[in-house]
Amino acid sequence: MVPVVDLSRRGQRFASSFAAASERIAASGSFLLGAELSAFETEFADWLGASHCVGVSSGAAALQLALAAAGIGVGDEVLVPAFTAVPTASAVAAIGAVPRPIDVDPTTACITTDTVESGRTPRTKAVVVVHLYGYPCPLPETDLLVIEDAAQAHGALVDPGRSAATAYSFYPTKNLGGIGDGGAVVTDDADVAQRVRRLRVHGMTEQYVHEDVSQNFRMSEIEAAWLRLALPELAGDVDRRRSIVAAYRRAAPSLQWQADDPRHAYHLAVFRSPDRLSTRTALKARWVTTAIHYPLAITQQPAYRDLEHAPCDASEAWAGQCISVPCFPEMTDAEIDQVCGVLAAVSG
Repeated sequence: MVPVVDLSRRGQRFASSFAAASERIAASGSFLLGAELSAFETEFADWLGASHCVGVSSGAAALQLALAAAGIGVGDEVLVPAFTAVPTASAVAAIGAVPRPIDVDPTTACITTDTVESGRTPRTKAVVVVHLYGYPCPLPETDLLVIEDAAQAHGALVDPGRSAATAYSFYPTKNLGGIGDGGAVVTDDADVAQRVRRLRVHGMTEQYVHEDVSQNFRMSEIEAAWLRLALPELAGDVDRRRSIVAAYRRAAPSLQWQADDPRHAYHLAVFRSPDRLSTRTALKARWVTTAIHYPLAITQQPAYRDLEHAPCDASEAWAGQCISVPCFPEMTDAEIDQVCGVLAAVSG
């Protein structure tokens, strides 16, 4: 079977160098908020062309802290795509704000200026723009505060100063995946960065003096060290993902692929099928594994069904039809050819 992703291959790429880094950290006695994290923050900010990067414990934490640092709080309404991973909505709820799902574009699976304007209410204070699957969603033309969820979009975005802050995830499967959970808030706003740094350590400004009510959102030195090893290879890995999906699209142009873009980072390669079950069964029978990202829109999730929202027909259609096929930089050329052949057969 060709897997959707095989993290053991990534692990093998960095195993020996990571062992050396782990020994260095163990010998240093500095396990949190140390030299590895500081270096990674500088290196990732430089890679993105951003002024500030603050490493935190997860992508969800990054989004939560970005919203809080930008001034969103209890009772504020925040627009989120109805078609996204649940952490986009849960990060809003975690600070006492109210997520309001809005619909997405049928071709990009991302929000638009029109869906923002039609979905907002007089209570709306902000919008979270999700770059789903790595597609670089154009920012809406709006007077609302904009926060970007780039959990799946490492390598897709330019101009980090165009929004208040951008949240990244380093969950192991991501384009820049870690050895555990991790995330970062990237911003050109020094005040936002300073507040995120405070919020990630219980709102503490000096030892045992707490200016904000917050929790622990620290990234470990071990995670930062792994990310430092992976970062120099990120550009090449993203290019490999793009070439994989380009081959798929050439092999099966009639499939209903997510819209393409020159900067698409292809964290996931996704198309839609009106008969998802039979399509996945046919792919499995030909030794190609698939997955679903995501089977339910936010409006369909049990925990969020009571949220007020405008109609989200396109989002729910994506949830009912999306199929993810193998796409990771360590795929062999033979595996790519195999998937291409199967996709061509299924689409024909």
